[in-house]
Amino acid sequence: VRSVKSRLLEPGFGYLRITQFQAKTAPNLRQALQDIEQQNKGPLRGVVLDLRNNPGGVLNGAVDVADDFLEEGAIVQTKGRGNGSDQSFKATPGDLLKGAPLVVLVNGGSASASEIVAGALQDHRRALILGERTFGKGSVQTILPLGNGTALKLTTARYYTPNGRSIQAEGIQPDIPLKPLRVAAGAVHQVDEDAGP
Repeated sequence: VRSVKSRLLEPGFGYLRITQFQAKTAPNLRQALQDIEQQNKGPLRGVVLDLRNNPGGVLNGAVDVADDFLEEGAIVQTKGRGNGSDQSFKATPGDLLKGAPLVVLVNGGSASASEIVAGALQDHRRALILGERTFGKGSVQTILPLGNGTALKLTTARYYTPNGRSIQAEGIQPDIPLKPLRVAAGAVHQVDEDAGP
């Protein structure tokens, strides 16, 4: 599955969509960004990173994508009960956009690895998060083989943003919340979630 889609929105502004995080998502993102810059005939003035309905995927893919936009600092931390469950992933120098504005789109379908990216970029004030509160899947599972082809899956740790916010059951609250819209008879209405459909 091609996990990165991209296009030039208008001169100077690019759009990148990650549908899920895979081992090659970060290199594919870099290539997509280069392609957009070639189309633009120069560096971009801003980028929209779309993580809506992205269910997550490979942790290293998320860490590498966040690292592509950060110069330094923590990206994500895991904290748990077992030995070796506490880990911290840090950014390395080199922001692909060289500080150009970044907007990240999220919704209730953005989970796990996409929440790690959004949380890291938000905590470092590197991106503006726009949309709905994310799903809140911030737990680490470990599979313990039991024999006879069976196994037990246990939650052994939780993910935390660089500022120490737990993602589990909390999600990432956007900087600019947007309510879902419904189109009815040629008019657009905001959905009042308390009133029901």
